[in-house]
Amino acid sequence: MLTLVEKIVLTILVLATSVLFFFPVARRVLLLTSLQSASRSGSLLKRFFYTVSRVFLQLCTLKNERPWTGAAHLLIFYGALAFDTMTVNHVIEGYVEGFYLFGQSWLGQLFSASVDLFSITVLAGVTFFAIRRFVIRPRAYDTGARDSALIYTFIFLAVSTFLLFNLFSVALHPGTRTWAFFSHFLAKSFLPASISAPALESGLKLAYWLHALVVFSFISYVPHSKYFHLFAGPVNLFFRKNRPSGQMLPLNLETAESFGAEKAADFSWKDGLDALACVECGRCQDVCPAFQSGKALSPKKIILNLEKHLLSEDKNIRRERDKLPALVPGVFTEEEIWACTTCGACLHVCPFDIEHPDKLLSLRQNLVLAQGRFPGELRGFFHNLEAYGNPWGLPPGKRTELASELGLKTLAEYPEAEYLLWLGCFGTYDDRGRKIAEAMARLMKAAGLKFAVLGAEEHCCGDSARRLGNEYLFQALASANLKALAGSNLKGLITFCPHGYNVFRNDYPALVEMLNDFSPEEKERIRSLRVISHLELLSDLIERKRLPLRRPEEPGDRGQFTVHDSCYYGRHNGLLAEPRKILAAVLGDRLRELGNSKEHSFCCGAGGGLMWTEEKVGKRVNHLRSEEIIRNGSRLVATSCPFCLTMLQDGLRDKGAHDFRIMDVAEILAGALDDSSRRSGQS
Repeated sequence: MLTLVEKIVLTILVLATSVLFFFPVARRVLLLTSLQSASRSGSLLKRFFYTVSRVFLQLCTLKNERPWTGAAHLLIFYGALAFDTMTVNHVIEGYVEGFYLFGQSWLGQLFSASVDLFSITVLAGVTFFAIRRFVIRPRAYDTGARDSALIYTFIFLAVSTFLLFNLFSVALHPGTRTWAFFSHFLAKSFLPASISAPALESGLKLAYWLHALVVFSFISYVPHSKYFHLFAGPVNLFFRKNRPSGQMLPLNLETAESFGAEKAADFSWKDGLDALACVECGRCQDVCPAFQSGKALSPKKIILNLEKHLLSEDKNIRRERDKLPALVPGVFTEEEIWACTTCGACLHVCPFDIEHPDKLLSLRQNLVLAQGRFPGELRGFFHNLEAYGNPWGLPPGKRTELASELGLKTLAEYPEAEYLLWLGCFGTYDDRGRKIAEAMARLMKAAGLKFAVLGAEEHCCGDSARRLGNEYLFQALASANLKALAGSNLKGLITFCPHGYNVFRNDYPALVEMLNDFSPEEKERIRSLRVISHLELLSDLIERKRLPLRRPEEPGDRGQFTVHDSCYYGRHNGLLAEPRKILAAVLGDRLRELGNSKEHSFCCGAGGGLMWTEEKVGKRVNHLRSEEIIRNGSRLVATSCPFCLTMLQDGLRDKGAHDFRIMDVAEILAGALDDSSRRSGQS
């Protein structure tokens, strides 16, 4: 089809396009290799199948929070795969006239029909996104307008010029690609029957070059655009965090050369890959409680600003790290960093599993440990934890006093205990939290469990301190708790706080392996200790009929109830069915779900240590959740977290909703005990 000169020009274009594409890609790869190491090599087969399913089945975008957007992306994705194949065919056809990858077999005919079909679906998908971005203009699409316009234009031109080429091709060679239904339709509709063969050949060659120039220009632009997610996204999925989303790995305070991230070079290669994989869809921003309540934080802009900074400072990252500017306030503001509740909603909805919270927590670590910069109200909080082992600065002896009030024995008094009930700071020092502790004690006694409490040896679990960046304080608290547990022979540790559950289950095991304060026997004893949430325990006791319960109330007995899922039980650790199972056993089938429920539950605003800070900007997060509860109308709200209970109780009170009751699942279940059948579990 092409002359020798034209083939030489085509070859030059192919080589130039390769250079323009691969040089920026190589620059990005080199940048990633210059960042800090991160271990992401385990479970390679599992990672492979996860990536394949998420990408080729498009499970990464077909999520229930944006079904129409996911469907439109699906249309474009499979079309892109077909057109990528056709691009290879198009180039070869320039050298070998009449070349077709699949020939004139039934497979070739089927492929020609599928490409025609995908040309329609791609145009439909691009039209959907263009209308959504430039007409509807949701807040999530508040960045990258120019980039999006260029990408939509390139895709539209690529499809249009392909159809133009195919139109002339089927007209010139009517016996080929007979299943290319759309191309045949266009040829019959727009080409006059009297058109000559030379005219068709001229039109074919013109269309060939138009399509080639559009496609080569698009390929050259891809590394500089968000469309690069087509390559970086699947790689990011493969190297996803293969551990619980709520887990933080310990920082070796004795050997660490730096604490957290002060400069760009302190981030890991996986942090850099996250930045390159972002597609700017804004899903993270849509669900972020900080952003929704008017705070400075946008998870999307955290990632975008990180990408811009990494690319602008790549030479210094590779060669002269001392010249790198500080990330705060050069790239990120303190207001952004301290607004994150670590609820994990951003990570959960991200199509490419970008780990937004890890960046913010690393920045917090540096501010606190290296620079001593943190919100003023945390000064007293950190002091109380360090001096008294609890946030309020109250005497540790209160823990033993509460045990006595509840008729419970300490582990020292009852070494035969099989389970330890962790009362926690809220269960000990907060009036409302003590009612949850009392309910748990009643239930465990009724089930005949052999359990004890730790008493004065119990310290704050350290969750808030750690997620506020004070790793030193966290490790001090955790070490004290681990020493108290190391000499026991317990089967399990039971906690009714999701934050305690997460830190004991996910954070402590890695820490005990790093510390040198424990013998191999003690480490093995701690590893064998099963961490059990009160949701898991109570659900299991109900299933095994270990609790003497009254019959469930009939639907007409009382109004409906709803459930607020805590972020650290639900989204981070997958405990979503358990609270509903427990409540169904005593309240029957009267659950009315909130609009944001289960894995999409909206944060109460207390996570990430923000329970101990003041919200000074925008609306209060707990007010947003309280407003959703009021709209739901259910007067009984079941929670499973002392933090959530406190925040929602305050939020509903602030909104004047005094007829709403907030109760922990354990309280509701304890209220349904048949006292005539109670058994005692402590001797």
